[in-house]
Formats: sequence, structure tokens, C-alpha cells
Amino acid sequence: MVYDTRAGFGWCLADLGEFDEGRARGDEAIRLAEAAEHPFSLAQAYYFLGTLFLRQGNLPKAIPVLERGLGLCQAAAILTWFPNLAADLGYAYTLSERVSEALPLLQQAVAQDTSRGMAANHARRVANLSEAYLLAGRRDEAAELATSALAFARTLQARGNEAYALWLHGEIRAQQEPLAGAAADAYYQQALALAKELEMRPLQAHCHLALGTLSTKRGQLAQARVELSTAIELFHTMGMTFWLPRAQATLAQAGGNPLPRE
Repeated sequence: MVYDTRAGFGWCLADLGEFDEGRARGDEAIRLAEAAEHPFSLAQAYYFLGTLFLRQGNLPKAIPVLERGLGLCQAAAILTWFPNLAADLGYAYTLSERVSEALPLLQQAVAQDTSRGMAANHARRVANLSEAYLLAGRRDEAAELATSALAFARTLQARGNEAYALWLHGEIRAQQEPLAGAAADAYYQQALALAKELEMRPLQAHCHLALGTLSTKRGQLAQARVELSTAIELFHTMGMTFWLPRAQATLAQAGGNPLPRE
């Protein structure tokens, strides 16, 4: 097996919000894998580039890349990258509100992790399945999986995955207690603190959006405007336009200017 560090580094850049540099490295990894006619390296490159588009919220680009990668894994019987590609494609379908298509892929990815003893990034895949259950209205199952994802991330000291699992706990609690939300606040703040420490700017933006949304629901409009303005600026700077309309609309409800600062 061959592991291309260009693709792996591109995946790290996605969590940091360095999408332009990550895309350049991902494109290069695909070109080299195609020139070498090496299916394993090509599946890996599709995964990392698709993940980068997914983290940015660029679903029209993420979905075709991930679908090509998954198809290649199936055609060439590449078991190593199948859970990664299936989970990220499933999550992309989740964000596209194609939950009925997302769930089988996410469930299969997590099941293969378990059967093959795969630990790397398992917590993130479990969290993705949890979020899909949450969007499908299956809150109890979502909460159970979120707890599992957080415990697994902490066991492996996978702090980036821990931060995402904390944010997901906040999302679940925010739906359960939309107005009180003290538990949701605590989880979001923990996720934000860890995301700042690790310089995970996309996750920071999601946390600020979540905290601003809660503050708006409570009528704490000054605090909401601070949080939402920060989220909008981060989304705008990183080109994460998928989440901008929601953040701008919520800021308008809080009495703020919904336009990002140039």
C-alpha cells in the first residue's frame, strides 16, 4: 500500500480551514495517482479532496468526488478506504437533506469499522451517523452515538474528533432544550475552546453560529450579534458559503447587519 502525504496533509488543512492550499495538494495527488494508474492511491486522493470540499460545505463538488472514490473502492475491492469514503459521502448526503440515502452509507461505514477493528477517525464517522439520526428525528439514537463518539475520541486522545463530538452534543441538547439550553451552551463552549486551541477555524465558525442561535432564541440579542458576526466573518473568509445564509438570517433576527465585513 502507498500513502501519499500530499493527500493526508490536504485533509489536515481542511480542518484548519486552509481550503485553497488543501485543494491544490488534493488536485496534485489525484494527478499523480492517475498518471501512475494506482487505484489505491487514487481512492485515497479522492477521499481527501472530497473531504476538503465537504468541510468547506461545497457539496456540488464534494459529492461527485466522493462518489467516484467510493465507486473505485467497490470496483477494485479497496477495503481500506471504503469506510472513509462511505462515511463522508453519507455526511454530504445528510447536509443535502438526502437522509434516506445517507443512513445506509453511514451505517455500513461504522459497521465495517467495528468488524475490522479500524480505530483511525472512527469517532468522526460515528458522529456523522449521529448527526444524520438527529436530522431524521431519531434523537435517542443520535444521543447514544454522540456519547460513544466522544468516549472513543477521548480514549484515543483524538482531540480534533473530541471537539467535533462536543459540538454534536451541543446540537443534540439544543434540540432537546431549545430555550433553556444550559447544557447545550456548555458543550458548545467546550468545543469552541478546543477548536481554538487546535486552530480548527471551520469548527470555531460552527460553534459561534450555534451560540449565536441560542442567544437569539433567549432574547440575548447583544450577545447573539457578537457570536453571529464572528461566525459570518469566519464563514466568509474561508469561503464556507453553505452556512452563510443561515447565519445571516439569524443575525437579522437579532437586529444586526446580515452582510459580512469585507
